[in-house]
Amino acid sequence: MSTTPHRREPHRPAFTRPSIRPDRVRHTSEDRGFAFVPNRFLHDGFFASLDHRERSLYLFLVLAGDRNGVSFYTYDRICSVLELTVDDYIEVRDALLARDLIAFDGTRFQVLSLPAAPTCTHRPALTTADDFERDDPATVHQLVRSSLKR
Repeated sequence: MSTTPHRREPHRPAFTRPSIRPDRVRHTSEDRGFAFVPNRFLHDGFFASLDHRERSLYLFLVLAGDRNGVSFYTYDRICSVLELTVDDYIEVRDALLARDLIAFDGTRFQVLSLPAAPTCTHRPALTTADDFERDDPATVHQLVRSSLKR
């Protein structure tokens, strides 16, 4: 018995399910772009290893990329579309780089083939008042609200 129940066994034949809306089946059109996310992204835990901002940027770059996964979107356009601050964008971009999911040369992005396994970056536990003020969204939210009431 496998220790990873969410992974499909390699020898298992694929099961084809009928479409719910056959008139709306997706097709790729090579002249209008090319984007795909491999099933491994979900089944091997990459999706679960990312936070919502990291998923958003990754999906954006997948959709923006050409057949080789390369795109030329600037940080200001990405921030605008994804509603990220520049600081958040840099944090998320650097997290995807550290996880070996994308490459960036200062001008271009490339969505890379998936590595063998997702890398999990464990954030340290929030233990001090300074930790909570700096990293806990609820505490930061409360501090901002209280400072605006003054």
